[in-house]
Amino acid sequence: MPSMKTNRSAAKRFKVTGSGKLVRNKANKRHILTKKETKRKRNLRKSTLVDQTCVKNVKKILPYA
Repeated sequence: MPSMKTNRSAAKRFKVTGSGKLVRNKANKRHILTKKETKRKRNLRKSTLVDQTCVKNVKKILPYA
């Protein structure tokens, strides 16, 4: 049986924690930053967990994670 392929774009975006949860970076930090508050931009730097509704799909495209 052939080995499963990891989706390389997903592998660059998601990391697995020690407890098995998925971590991602927040969106909306690329451009049009002048109208966003400093507090909002600072909070966008932090990583966050992947929502439970998406975990099944993300784990499917990251078979070895």
